[in-house]
Amino acid sequence: TSPQGFRASGVTAGLKASGSPDVALVVNDGPRHDSASVFTSNRCLANPVLWSQQVVQDGVVRAVFLNSGGANCYTGPEGFQTTHAVAERVAEHLGIGAIDVVVCSTGLIGLANDRAQVLSGADAAAAALAASGGPDAARAIMTTDTVPKQTLVEGAGWSVGGMAKGAGLP
Repeated sequence: TSPQGFRASGVTAGLKASGSPDVALVVNDGPRHDSASVFTSNRCLANPVLWSQQVVQDGVVRAVFLNSGGANCYTGPEGFQTTHAVAERVAEHLGIGAIDVVVCSTGLIGLANDRAQVLSGADAAAAALAASGGPDAARAIMTTDTVPKQTLVEGAGWSVGGMAKGAGLP
């Protein structure tokens, strides 16, 4: 969230048995909402990947909702409906269209996340949004990571910030 116009949050929705933060929300308040996206080349596409591939087709993303604890992969139509419901809920909080909300899930494959928990997490994440919320978001997307991963690169009049997760990486 170091670049101007971004807010983020990381909260606990109860998706992880450990009680660690497991839901993050990153919002681009603009003025521009351009995006570039890269998706897995795996033939096994999770419901959030299928949804998000549609979202990014116009090159506009205004928010990214991320959960850790369950990948929502191989969860069938119910999993896709949960993904869509989450995008709708986030969009409602932000006053935008769901088609501008990317959804990402990471964790165990085949695990259907409890829809009520995920939606409650979306509500809490929207309420907790802050310009200083980047570290909380980076912590919430961790699975087997040992530390949260963030970076910031700045130049004359510009900055690029990022966060990432990686299984078991320092």
